[in-house]
Amino acid sequence: MTTPLSQLSGRVWIYSGDPDPEAVQPCIAVVADDAGSTVVDAGQSPAHARLAQSAMAKAGLPAARRLVYTHHHWDHTWGACAWEVEEIVCHEAGAELLSAEASRPWSDEYLRQEVAANPRLRPSFQARARAMNGNGWEDFAVRSPTRTFTERLVLPGGVELRHVGGNHAPDSTVVAIPDSSVMLLGDCFYPSPYHLREPGPVGEEIDLPQITALVAERFDWYVDSHSPPWRPPLS
Repeated sequence: MTTPLSQLSGRVWIYSGDPDPEAVQPCIAVVADDAGSTVVDAGQSPAHARLAQSAMAKAGLPAARRLVYTHHHWDHTWGACAWEVEEIVCHEAGAELLSAEASRPWSDEYLRQEVAANPRLRPSFQARARAMNGNGWEDFAVRSPTRTFTERLVLPGGVELRHVGGNHAPDSTVVAIPDSSVMLLGDCFYPSPYHLREPGPVGEEIDLPQITALVAERFDWYVDSHSPPWRPPLS
């Protein structure tokens, strides 16, 4: 059986997400470092995080030292409680949003109540219920960052975080690893989450200026969270 974890370029490894869009399971990236790896996005559940950890260990990668959120959405952060790291880093706009998420009484019953009150939440909240199925909620917690930044932050090992914002999330962050020529995009150019979109096709449009500007930087590889890694088009 093949593992979803593979080396993309240099120090960057990708634990692939689920190609089924209804699973809402993004990739997890690992920037390997002998001083402790930087993991970008936590996974959509503790179970998802533990699968990535097991794959890292089998590949002989250094254990995680820090966790970076590309943004606050559940499928990128709900696995955080399964990671033992020294720090969790995200943009300052995500800190307040995650604090609010952490205060909610997450459970299957709470998910059902929220969907009954707002049916547009159904796709997201049903995916959350599937992700947590069999995990139990007793040990689950949304983990807020221990460190935030405003515009740009360079972590040890040269991992560069940049705030880009956009329609998908106000805290959207891209992560550049120059020595491996990889840029991790999160969901920065995606439309708003379904329950927040404007009616009609305009609400489903990607942020074309955002992605055009990022691709113009000419990294060898770009990785958005819900697609296979891709190379920029030749100019």
